[in-house]
Amino acid sequence: MTESSDHFDRLYRANPDPWDYRTSGYEQRKYDATLAALTRHHYGSVLEAGCSIGVLSARLAQRCDRLLALDFSDLAVAQAVRALAPVRHAQARRATLPDDWPEGRYDLIMLSEFIYYLTPDQIRQTAQLAARDARDGAECVLVHWQGDTQTTITPNAARDLFCAELAAHRGFQTITHPTTGEYDHLTLLFDTEPE
Repeated sequence: MTESSDHFDRLYRANPDPWDYRTSGYEQRKYDATLAALTRHHYGSVLEAGCSIGVLSARLAQRCDRLLALDFSDLAVAQAVRALAPVRHAQARRATLPDDWPEGRYDLIMLSEFIYYLTPDQIRQTAQLAARDARDGAECVLVHWQGDTQTTITPNAARDLFCAELAAHRGFQTITHPTTGEYDHLTLLFDTEPE
C-alpha cells in the first residue's frame, strides 16, 4: 500500500466517516449506479476489497449468499462489522491486500476506490489473484474517482495496469458504464476457462 494503515486509522479517528459515505449524494449515486450495473441479481460468493466502514458492503450483502468484506484499517473494519452484524452470511475483517488475499472462489470481486492505493507491483499481484480465484463467468467491478487522489499512481493508470495484468492471466470482456464523469466504472466479465 502507498499509505500505511496508521494513516487511515488517523483519518477514521478524527472522523468516523471521513469520505461521507453515509451522507454524500455523490457516494449514494455511485453506489446506486454500481449496484444497478451488476450483471446478475444474485451472486453466490462476493469479495469486496477496501470496504471501509461497510456502507456498500451492507447493500452488496443483499445480493449474495456469502460476502467477505476486507479493509486494512482496524477502525474502519470495526464499523463494517457493525454494519454487517444483522446479515449472517456477511463478514468484515482486517486484511492488507494483496498479502492477505483470501483464497476462495468468487462470483463477484468488487474493487471500488481501492487499487490506486496500491503500488504497481501490488496492483499486478492483485490482478493475478483475481484471475486465479474468479469463477467461470464471474465479474470484477472497478470503480474509482476521477479527481485528485493524492496517490502515487492515478486511478486510471492503476485501472489500466490491473486490466493489462489480468489479461495476461485470464480472458475477460469489458463493459464500460456511462457516468457523470466524476468516477470511472468498468465491469470485467471473465470468460469460461478451457478444460
